[in-house]
Amino acid sequence: MSEPMTAEQVARYVVAEAIWAPSVNNTQPWRFITGAPAGQQIDLHADLERRLAVADPDGRELMISCGAALFNLRLALRSLGYVPEARVLPDPEDPTLVARVTWRERAAADEFERRLFGQVRRRRTHRGAFDPEPLPPDLLAALRAGAARDGAALRIVADDGRRAALAVAIQTAERELRRNSERLRELARWTPAPGSASYDGVPATSYPARAEHTDPDFPGRDFARGHGWGVPPLSSATSIRAAGVAGLLTTTADRPADWVSAGQALQRVLLTATACGAAVALHSQPLELPWLREFIRTQLSDGAYPQLVLRIGMVAQVSVSVRRDLDDVLFASGGDRVGAVPS
Repeated sequence: MSEPMTAEQVARYVVAEAIWAPSVNNTQPWRFITGAPAGQQIDLHADLERRLAVADPDGRELMISCGAALFNLRLALRSLGYVPEARVLPDPEDPTLVARVTWRERAAADEFERRLFGQVRRRRTHRGAFDPEPLPPDLLAALRAGAARDGAALRIVADDGRRAALAVAIQTAERELRRNSERLRELARWTPAPGSASYDGVPATSYPARAEHTDPDFPGRDFARGHGWGVPPLSSATSIRAAGVAGLLTTTADRPADWVSAGQALQRVLLTATACGAAVALHSQPLELPWLREFIRTQLSDGAYPQLVLRIGMVAQVSVSVRRDLDDVLFASGGDRVGAVPS
């Protein structure tokens, strides 16, 4: 019979899974601190040095990213049979402390939790069009219910007029952002060239080399910036492909705690979709322009605050992502790196 894991071993195990959360431009803007007197505690901090100062001056997207990592952290603890207790933004004097997570009680994970946990390292953010294949029955209902559990709402934009308006908002934002030299320089910092040894940013293995147009057209970010980088198409077909089901992830308020909730809801949605064989594309461009975000809030989301635009569909994924080393993000309370798990 194996020995129970120490608190340090648990911390390394669960943080190794938490870092596979999605983050804006794969900035991975988090740090984890362990080694509190009680032992069974991990503090999740936002790494402000990795905030996108131009695109995300308020840190909204940074906090969404950290919320997704928090969901993974909690799910990893459940995979070990622990019951996590998470306090979000527990210290008003330390706004970088996103959450404090402890684990004292035990309870076996249920089948759905185990299934979600199995998708943590398989999930990839899709950055293109979808196949015409329909979504699995009841998937959208499951995604909406899951988002609600974490304090957000997934609003499906099914009306043709609203869907077209949402696509136009993304097209407009993408045009505006491509004309902004500061934003382009910031994007370049997080889009390494093929063959780069970088373990953050958006690698050329994770986006298509050729823009895949849909009807209506939901353009992705131009990560290659004219260099021709990216994954070659699976076929030579140039026909317009499916946009997928469009949706908005929203919250009733727009405070940092709501951004964290949106991040947790986002990760639950992404893992649930992956478990069902579906993929999700994310668009944040129009929400980085205040006037377009306000348009979406008032005209397309019934006054709720939009945190992300999503598209959900079926597609064969070939993208490859990267993550920083565990020892770059996990520290003891005194600032030292947490030791490796004994063999």
